[in-house]
Amino acid sequence: MIYDVAVIGGGPIGLAAAIEARLAGLSVVLVEQRDDVIDKACGEGLMPGALPLLERLGVRPAGHPLRGISYRQGARSVTHRFRSGSGLGVRRTTLQEALTDRATALRVVRVTARIERIRIGANAVSVDAHFDARYLLACDGLHSTIARLVGLALPAPRRIRRYGTRQHYFVAPWSDNIEVYYGRDAEFYVTPVSDTVVGLAMLARQHTDYDAALAAIPELAVRVSGAEAASSRRGAGPFRQRTRARTKGRVLLVGDASGYVDAITGEGLRLGFAEARDAVRCIVAGRPQDYERAWKRTTRDFRMLTSALVFAATTPLRGGIVPLAALLPRLFGSIVQRLAR
Repeated sequence: MIYDVAVIGGGPIGLAAAIEARLAGLSVVLVEQRDDVIDKACGEGLMPGALPLLERLGVRPAGHPLRGISYRQGARSVTHRFRSGSGLGVRRTTLQEALTDRATALRVVRVTARIERIRIGANAVSVDAHFDARYLLACDGLHSTIARLVGLALPAPRRIRRYGTRQHYFVAPWSDNIEVYYGRDAEFYVTPVSDTVVGLAMLARQHTDYDAALAAIPELAVRVSGAEAASSRRGAGPFRQRTRARTKGRVLLVGDASGYVDAITGEGLRLGFAEARDAVRCIVAGRPQDYERAWKRTTRDFRMLTSALVFAATTPLRGGIVPLAALLPRLFGSIVQRLAR
């Protein structure tokens, strides 16, 4: 059998892409090398713009409402409340389970396998000895095997190599905002994911000690002091990944596999859902080459704003980010709104 679409990667973006394709009437096989729920280090805050994208897929995960974003550094802080509705703090595992249930209901075929070879033909893509598909969507994350196999992956830059570390705590949320705490060596993203659990995600250079960096932000450390861990500690990175293009013949790169700047704005999932929608639309139209232009349009604001923030966070300008945002709250709010939409 030749499937219409093969989706490689069974995380939230791969599942969203599979659901998009099924809703478009295409036959879909999803390939993932692991057969359990995939957990990884991430901020777990869905921006308001992500929720309509999930809603159109028929997916409504349980979580905690998010009303805005607050940047904090010592005695200084600035908060912007979303004008475009609420976001949602949701455990990655909870989101994946909700997407999996929807994909199963839509009869997405699942294959547990590790992909080592693909061949792009004129009319189909051959995936190892498993099957053929008219198109392949690579949704296999930051260090995409598919991007490497088809020659689209570029070496990660050495100048800025930032990593993430995530830990959940059993503690009642003290805010309905995503709180971003700027310390000397790291940023901590605080996201309530339920009425009893809060997630802390640290972004920093490689080998930064999580406990020491947290202790250096006493106003945050005291919030979780003595709290029981609600998850194992996980890491991810480096975040900066590049690709030379997002399409090659009948292969389209979606989500983190298409290239990634940094997790500093928490926009990865919203962008991935939008990219999955764009990729399937291009496939249905029989014009996969149009995906490159759609990808650039969808990710333009993210790439520009995030690159600027990462540059500031990794230079002597770092200490001025929160004071400047507090001094110019309207500018801060407009940036948040642009990313939240």
